[in-house]
Amino acid sequence: MNAPIHDGSLLRAPLAEDRITLVSEFGTRFMLFVDTEEEFDWSAPFSRTGHGVTALAGMVVGQSYFAAAGVKPVYVTDYPVVDDDAAAAMMGQWVADGAADVGAHLHPWVNPPHLEEISAANSYAGALPEALERAKLETLCERIAGRFGRRPIAYRAGRYGVGPNSARLLEEAGFRLDSSVRSRFDYSGQHGPDFRGMPLNPYWAGPSRSLVELPLSAAFVGMLRGGGERLYRATREMGPLPGAMARTGMLSRVPLTPEGVPVTDAIRAIDALIEEGAAVLNFSFHSPTLEPGHTPYVRDEADRVAFYRWWEKVLAHLARRNVRPATLDQLLDAVPERGRACKAA
Repeated sequence: MNAPIHDGSLLRAPLAEDRITLVSEFGTRFMLFVDTEEEFDWSAPFSRTGHGVTALAGMVVGQSYFAAAGVKPVYVTDYPVVDDDAAAAMMGQWVADGAADVGAHLHPWVNPPHLEEISAANSYAGALPEALERAKLETLCERIAGRFGRRPIAYRAGRYGVGPNSARLLEEAGFRLDSSVRSRFDYSGQHGPDFRGMPLNPYWAGPSRSLVELPLSAAFVGMLRGGGERLYRATREMGPLPGAMARTGMLSRVPLTPEGVPVTDAIRAIDALIEEGAAVLNFSFHSPTLEPGHTPYVRDEADRVAFYRWWEKVLAHLARRNVRPATLDQLLDAVPERGRACKAA
């Protein structure tokens, strides 16, 4: 029987031989990716105008907080932010100080060239024609390189919107890591990708297997979590049952984010992921959340205080579980070179 063929797409689960086992001394670690983007009305239709880059004071506070906690965030940054002089200078100083890394984050509707019709479907970069996805990605990479002196090597698609060509285009553009796959989530009902069945741990992606995929982390928690994704999928087709199961503590899906996730659930998810053998706990949130009034998650100062209390409790729990922070370089250094060579052969 012929071996299965896989083109390295980010829309299909990898083959067993594409799973990455990080070097043993890496242990279990966590990382923080910040989707660094313009502020806009999340409830309004997508628009090329009507956005701002004003949450910089909140970002300064956030960066100081994470630096003091020993966390080096990866700011995956989109075009309006990197095109803003003040934002670029601020993040450039963090990079120069070794306190943060900057990657790329593509929002197609505000990223040149502007050739497509604005629509919900076209808000996912991977749904665009290949030539246009490539052109937008290259424009973003060149702008980041012009601001920070080098091209980005880490990427997350806005709205997690990778498509059939994305992994290959990322390889061609020189990226080493993608973190767009949101395991256990399905956006197909919104014209987006379906990530059900995707792994939690890193794996090789792209046709030449030179791109490390680091999925976002989400866990199933509750008395029935042993049923995993199969049971969770089944309940989604049963009307109000998923909500009832979550409220009663039977089964719920919990992503590692302070946005809309109670800290008690996040701690349960951390423990569940460790039990499942997750090598990297991948946390994320949106940069406008750092300044009150820009996202539904931090509407006022009380919400911002709660945001940092969430992190205090989560970081304390991670320390108790001996899960230390990892930087982008540390993660990539933990990827065995032998594995890279085998996949490229």
